[in-house]
Amino acid sequence: MTLHPATALAAIDIGSNSFRLEIAELPRGRYRRLEYLKETVRLGAGLDEDGRLTEAAMQRGLDCLQRFAERLKGFAPERVRAVATQTLREAKNRDEFLARAERALGFAIEVISGREEARLIYAGVAHLQASDEPRLVIDIGGRSTEMILGRGRQPSSAESFQVGSVSLSLRFFPDGRFSAEAFRAAQVAAGAELEEALSLFKPSMWRQALGSSGTVGAVAQILAANGISDGRITAEGLRWCIAQCLIAGAVDRLALPGLKDDRRAVVGGGLCILYTLLTQFGIEELQPAKGALRQGVILDLAERLEPAGRRGADMRAASVAVLQQRFGVDLEQAARVQGLALKLHRQLEPAAPAELRRELGWAAALHEIGMMVSHHDHHRHSAYLLAHVDAAGFSQNQLRRLGHLALGQRGGLRKLEAQLADETLLWQVLALRLAAIACHARGSVGPRPLRLQRQGRKLDLALPLRWAREQPRLLYLLQEEAQAWQRSGALELNLA
Repeated sequence: MTLHPATALAAIDIGSNSFRLEIAELPRGRYRRLEYLKETVRLGAGLDEDGRLTEAAMQRGLDCLQRFAERLKGFAPERVRAVATQTLREAKNRDEFLARAERALGFAIEVISGREEARLIYAGVAHLQASDEPRLVIDIGGRSTEMILGRGRQPSSAESFQVGSVSLSLRFFPDGRFSAEAFRAAQVAAGAELEEALSLFKPSMWRQALGSSGTVGAVAQILAANGISDGRITAEGLRWCIAQCLIAGAVDRLALPGLKDDRRAVVGGGLCILYTLLTQFGIEELQPAKGALRQGVILDLAERLEPAGRRGADMRAASVAVLQQRFGVDLEQAARVQGLALKLHRQLEPAAPAELRRELGWAAALHEIGMMVSHHDHHRHSAYLLAHVDAAGFSQNQLRRLGHLALGQRGGLRKLEAQLADETLLWQVLALRLAAIACHARGSVGPRPLRLQRQGRKLDLALPLRWAREQPRLLYLLQEEAQAWQRSGALELNLA
């Protein structure tokens, strides 16, 4: 166990080829690495024909995460963020693996969308390699490739494509043999996946191209070690690398200075993606970048810990505001429900972590976005939209949780029977439902209309007598709510 300062932050990148742990601090905004660990796990190579992770692949990942956990002892949960990328976006049994992985690591793991991955990659590059020039940043991972346009610290366009060095190598060089036909076929396949991005990332939009990933770093090291370039990647340099692969004929006979053993099995696929990118997108020279996903995660985590309202603070709040505007949310109603839901949640769980309160606040702010689709069953539309939308700063896990909260805002509770086994979600759902009922007339409900007292899962809901008599419809709805919870068996709600 290594002792790190209380200001340290940790990021775990659960990639398709490698798992990485980065521990750093940001004194006065300057990035300072304290520790870095990398293990080649090849999780992406462990997807079977049905899209499920094999037990062997999962065990390799769990063993690695247990070793990372030793280095993270003493870290508070809010100072650690673990993110998973394309393989766990694809894996049909990802929930099974995530449950085991979180136990092994000792911290929550978030599956992030491709666009969120791209945003974080750009954040890492922009901070460690600052420039005011318009730039194209490329990251070739094991099963996906991210492309981002940006200037300074601000990305303007970010996309993710489902082609990576592991997936392409497994498909076109499955037995480790190299042939000209396989290289041509792999380049066509990569080009077909990336073709839709040609108009989004054309050369007129950027002046500098940077590559951030193990693939770019590995190829840059090969070119430098063999005197082909100083590490800059060009189409000519890539043709030389491909020629060396064809001369060797197979992965196990490839003896290139600068090629590390952990990149050997996926070098073929990586070269094909790089060559396709340079030729299709008019990239004359790709320079290795200093930053990467893990640095972006740490920078994002630091922003989340900033006080609300401070510049650069948690961008998820900004994403919520964007979604409210996009879906035409009634902002006054959203604010009423949000304020009351948070008050009720404090009565239910006074010591709840701040992240749970933020989640509830965001769910309340967005609980009516489904109205844009239809007023009928709008809670179901809200749940679907939240579970599938791309929102900067949010992981897929968290958006799915917000979707559960939106789904649970009204109606029967059987639809959330499995999720309500999580007691933290149970109290969030109850607070949101009661707030939505109290605010159903879309008007002010006063400073403290409802008071909750809880003993275990038995709750008393106290209403001001005069207030209750003046609002018989509300009283009726609350009685219906108490009966709904009784039928669910999740808790007992009594009106006083």
